Amino acid sequence: MFERRFPLDWLVLPLVGTLLVVVLWQASCQTWAKGLPTPLKTWEMSKLYVLEPFAKRGELDQGILRFTWNSLVLVAKGFLLGVILGVPLGFILGTSKLFTRAFDPIIQILRPVSPLAWLPLGVCLFQKLEPAAVFTIAICSMWPTVVNTALGVRSVPQDYLNVAKVLQLSTWTTIWKIYLPATLPYMFTGFRLSLGIAWLVIVAAEMLTGMPGVGGFLSQEYQSLIYEHIILCIVVIGLVGFVLDRLMSVVEQRLKFA
Repeated sequence: MFERRFPLDWLVLPLVGTLLVVVLWQASCQTWAKGLPTPLKTWEMSKLYVLEPFAKRGELDQGILRFTWNSLVLVAKGFLLGVILGVPLGFILGTSKLFTRAFDPIIQILRPVSPLAWLPLGVCLFQKLEPAAVFTIAICSMWPTVVNTALGVRSVPQDYLNVAKVLQLSTWTTIWKIYLPATLPYMFTGFRLSLGIAWLVIVAAEMLTGMPGVGGFLSQEYQSLIYEHIILCIVVIGLVGFVLDRLMSVVEQRLKFA
């Protein structure tokens, strides 16, 4: 039964959905959105970037996978920095009511601030674009990790903590044996949200700075009004975001059953 359903659920239905989107796209180009390039024209204009994915003809004239790799490197740096900062902060918020009363209002104020506001501050602080981009990714993406980690810590059953007291476990042992396993599902929810935000932020950061990545390429093609390449960037941004989320889900499942 599983073998019969697998191609239908994971192959046939997504292909049918994709085909319907392409048909609607083509129909739109022929009716009300005549300025929008057709799927065939988009492919003809973009195939050089797809068929030579790692080519480098210039700083902002590279294969699409090379652009993607440049963006992913910055995303990885900013996301990891956000996790390193966010997890301890979430643990402190979850365990200390005094700390929560003092800093939760500040966190709630900073959470909705746009990367468009953080990036100029990062440039002011670091005087270079790459550290500014990493700073912006970290500061924008860390909040889901902070909030979900704190929620997980607060959700640890009091009985577990009572057992830790009876056994006279040290603080680090309690964190490692009690808090961390119970909080891990909440943390991974935060990680997945943070990773998605990190990917969105790098696109915005590259569009503002013109750095050689998917966002920088998108910004350049927008200024040149080459809509075929803009559509290519939109597809790549969506695909990469989907793959990153799936990879994080796989890691979570592996750790859950480890």
